Amino acid sequence: MFDKVLIANRGEIACRVALTCRRLGIRTVAVYSEADAHARHVDLCDEAWLIGPAPARESYLRGGRIIDVALHSGAQAIHPGYGFLSENAGFARACEEAGIVFIGPPAAAIEAMGSKSAAKAIMADAGVPLVPGYHGADQEESRLAAAADEIGYPVLIKASAGGGGKGMRRVDRPEDFARELAAARREASASFGDDRVLVEKYLLHPRHIEVQVFADGVGNAVHLFERDCSVQRRHQKVLEEAPAPGMTEARRNEMGQAAVRAAQAIGYVGAGTVEFIAEPDGRFYFMEMNTRLQVEHPVTEMITGEDLVEWQLRVAAGAPLPREQSALELQGHAFEARIYAEDPDNDFLPATGRIRHLRTPETGSDVRIDTGVREGDEVSVHYDPMIAKLVVWGDDRSAALRRLRHALTDFEVVGPTTNTAFLKALAAHPAFAAGEVETGFIEQHRDTLIPEREPASDRVLALACLAEFLRIDEEAADRAARSGDPYSPWHHTTGWVLNDDNHHTLHFRDDGRDVAVTAHYRPGHYLLELPGGETRARGTLGREDRIQADLDGVRLTASVVRDGPHLTILCDGHVHELVCHDPLTVGMEDEVREGSLTAPMPGTVISVTIAEGDTVTEGQALMVLEAMKMEYTIKATTDGVIEHVNFAEGEQVTEGAELLAIRAED
Repeated sequence: MFDKVLIANRGEIACRVALTCRRLGIRTVAVYSEADAHARHVDLCDEAWLIGPAPARESYLRGGRIIDVALHSGAQAIHPGYGFLSENAGFARACEEAGIVFIGPPAAAIEAMGSKSAAKAIMADAGVPLVPGYHGADQEESRLAAAADEIGYPVLIKASAGGGGKGMRRVDRPEDFARELAAARREASASFGDDRVLVEKYLLHPRHIEVQVFADGVGNAVHLFERDCSVQRRHQKVLEEAPAPGMTEARRNEMGQAAVRAAQAIGYVGAGTVEFIAEPDGRFYFMEMNTRLQVEHPVTEMITGEDLVEWQLRVAAGAPLPREQSALELQGHAFEARIYAEDPDNDFLPATGRIRHLRTPETGSDVRIDTGVREGDEVSVHYDPMIAKLVVWGDDRSAALRRLRHALTDFEVVGPTTNTAFLKALAAHPAFAAGEVETGFIEQHRDTLIPEREPASDRVLALACLAEFLRIDEEAADRAARSGDPYSPWHHTTGWVLNDDNHHTLHFRDDGRDVAVTAHYRPGHYLLELPGGETRARGTLGREDRIQADLDGVRLTASVVRDGPHLTILCDGHVHELVCHDPLTVGMEDEVREGSLTAPMPGTVISVTIAEGDTVTEGQALMVLEAMKMEYTIKATTDGVIEHVNFAEGEQVTEGAELLAIRAED
């Protein structure tokens, strides 16, 4: 076994690898960018080396620099995690040439699977079923368009190199093919440095099922059962489970054996995942093989009791597989929910910002949290916006799903917009509970999974008021304790007024509406005049933004996070944001000029297709932004004329920046 391992990654996967290494007594070396100087993975490792500025291409993608650090630090092996250099055959070969063990498959295996087109040819020879499509070398637009016509619409354009939903476009009509092909090629080039694509039949109601495989250097290969990854947005997974709902033992064996054949066909060593697309009738087709550990590997660990990172380390050190196929058992059911900084109300676009409040459920054998962030950390534009992976286990699917719902209720994040409310709605959806999953699940149930925001309830308003008054009481008590006369009546906050009812009114902005709540001071409690009637409120403030409240005799615990005038109330698994404001300023805020189009996220302008004075039509593509390896197209909201364009290709924009303005036609 190795004495020291360098982890060539960041975030939750770097932390997860470091923890297994620590358990095995292996010293670890972290690498970090300037943006990650205070990151959790830096603190978890035994030593850490700065490798460059924030952009990944200048830090985490600098293979030569990372190998230099390994050599100078005395690391015997490099664990690449996933993403970044994990599927870079050149980096794997450079490690070997430098005398460092690459904890992953041989470079030849990465190359074989790195091209989706070449991979499918290998799989066909190995007897693994394939989706109908074109995987040829001719990349002329006319040849690809002709292939789409032959296959029949809808079709899916996919980047030939890489995965993760990058460089992937569904096309429903021939007239859209050229535009979507150009977009797929741009994303593929930006993400993988390779703009080649393939075209496949788009299956209308498929499931995404993948099989975890493992092979050693002495000819052994096994599968560790399947995972269902059908629930996706933007072609990227958001919730995974193992085993797949409705999977029969016969079909499990058939898919597992096909996955093992796929691994053996390329002389695979280490952890890998063979991804299949499955039709409702049970037929399945090879999609791709990811030659690395997957983000969702914890669900497999939960149902098998195995540590896949430990398996990786042992196999890379030359040991045989720890288990034979007959010794592997599937026990219970597990879910993994990916908690992202993203906005489901805005097409799941990534979000950024400082994590002001982070509270997670208690962990144990049934609940696991993999994360690379802590309260106070910044979610930046430079890296993937994942905050944590919440993994739960139960005796069966129903038990695991109940545990997932409960754990999501206890998971609180305040700062950047997150998908926690969406995940709660997903876990509570009757169709999901029934196992009726497919890759179009989110779109099919979008209205119920992402409902319209509801006004703040009386309970939310009462908690906000109570937290504000308790905070004022604490600050007054603190001032009194620090003053020369702690018993002075000027320190009191009881609202006492001569010959009048002692009361105070708080004004809140609730998603565009104004709400006033009058609080009357009473001995030992407040009498609140709420929109739905009066409520008696009392309580105490605890640590970490917690409040213990008694509202009309109903006792509850909530979190109220204050950031200037902004209040975030987290109660009963729901999150609501209010602004405590001065009513005299209502209507005086800066407004976005009519006709302007603003940036929905911070990022880089990668394409501008219009100029000032151009006539445009509603829905026309005007500009393309890229952030966190994703593209977002800015489209005209009306027919009109471009008045001005404020940014050019290559320029950085901040969220909310005015990109351009359209003068609407009369």
